[in-house]
Amino acid sequence: MESILLSLSGGLLEAFQPLNLLMIVIGCVVGLFIGAMPGLGSVNGVAILLPITFLVPPNAAIMFLAAIYYGAMYGGAISSITLGIPGASTAVATVFDGRPLAIAGKADQALTAAAIASFIGGTISVVLFTLFAPPLADFALRFGPPEEFALMVLAFATFIGLGGDDIPKTIFSILIGLVLATIGLDIISGRPRLIFFDITGFMHGVNFLVLAIGIYGIGEMLWTLEQTEGNVIVHKVNMSWRAFVRNLGHVKHYIKTTVLGSVLGYFVGTLPAAGATPASLMSYGLAKTFSKDPDSFGKGNVAGVAAPEAANNAASTGSMLPMITLGIPGSPTTAILLGGMIIWGLRPGPLLFTEHPDFVWGLIGSLYVANTFTVLINLAFIPLFVRVLTMPFTILAPIIFVLCVVGGYAPSQSMHDVWLMLLFGVAGYLFRKLNYPVAPAVLAIVLGPLAEQSFRQSLLGSQGEVWIFFERPISATCIAIAAALVLYPVLRSLRKKAKAKS
Repeated sequence: MESILLSLSGGLLEAFQPLNLLMIVIGCVVGLFIGAMPGLGSVNGVAILLPITFLVPPNAAIMFLAAIYYGAMYGGAISSITLGIPGASTAVATVFDGRPLAIAGKADQALTAAAIASFIGGTISVVLFTLFAPPLADFALRFGPPEEFALMVLAFATFIGLGGDDIPKTIFSILIGLVLATIGLDIISGRPRLIFFDITGFMHGVNFLVLAIGIYGIGEMLWTLEQTEGNVIVHKVNMSWRAFVRNLGHVKHYIKTTVLGSVLGYFVGTLPAAGATPASLMSYGLAKTFSKDPDSFGKGNVAGVAAPEAANNAASTGSMLPMITLGIPGSPTTAILLGGMIIWGLRPGPLLFTEHPDFVWGLIGSLYVANTFTVLINLAFIPLFVRVLTMPFTILAPIIFVLCVVGGYAPSQSMHDVWLMLLFGVAGYLFRKLNYPVAPAVLAIVLGPLAEQSFRQSLLGSQGEVWIFFERPISATCIAIAAALVLYPVLRSLRKKAKAKS
């Protein structure tokens, strides 16, 4: 323990070197605005700015890119809350309750909760990273395809809570998402499947961000236009110092959810190829499932903002663990960081801690610094972010539409995705009118490919025997918890009906 504290103090001193500190602060600010721009996200931001890092030493370079990663995790919540457009896939779950809070005139409360939860999630994950890096890396290696599939089943089990008491509509929404997730090329045979009307754009599948921006950006805009009937609306927002202090006082209402989301997010982030998006969605589902007032989720519950934001920030740190200790990227962004480290002449793996301790501990120290600076910058900019909501909707609607089109075009730079996004926007609007939950469909299209890949790999390895999921302790435990989560809301609804009769 003493050696860890000494190494960490050396890493913090390295992070506070003038050049390194400057790179961290610039990275935080740049990342914040990259995350807030729909369709850009941390992956594109880090990839675009990677060449700049060759002008500075490797230590400053990795701190700069890590700060961008952190800032982007924070920034994704900004457009999710103020405009209802997820800045990145990691911030989709934040829309569920962040947007209703903004419409109710509580955007400042939602943005404060997102910043504080992100800070708590980042802090817990960095502490876990510092203390338990080697053992957690070994544990993550035990996760083969059966365990990954069981974890996805556990994530799907939380969807039942997202649909309220209308379980059939929730299941239908999940199935729609799973069908959309299978569009493209078969992962085993490589043959095309569900290529509608032989349109070649479907060959690369349905981009998740295109679906999310369409449903939550275009769909929300159409719904708002219908509700206001063309009248000019301006959201009232309180930006006083007293309101800010009051918002900080609300932390006690979602601290348990935030801590749970942080631990869950960090663990999911350590799994190779899992990343922050599944972590944030699972955290939201668990927060709602175990809430005393689950019906308030999706209508403006501040815990519904805190849980996914804590999880995605914790997962971003967790995804660096397999990259540093094993040389396996835990997310697309860390894959780019891994490429940068190789270019700088560093070889990630178990020997990195012994061969380049100044680099590793400098990175860990920079995470503490970046987390602190990002939350301070975020809180300072909240009045600026909130001013977006004081604009008349007649001005805001065209801006939202343009941002949606840019966000739909940016990931693949294909007009096919733009038309698809508009189609999803109309579908999201119709789903809302028919009172179908869209959240489970969005979540299913994220986890569907991961679940299918791990499921088919497991069956190939076991010669088609399904018992492989129940013979291994970790996968069996996950499936048992999933079964309990599915039965929990069913039993709760039966108990409500029994009480109503009595």
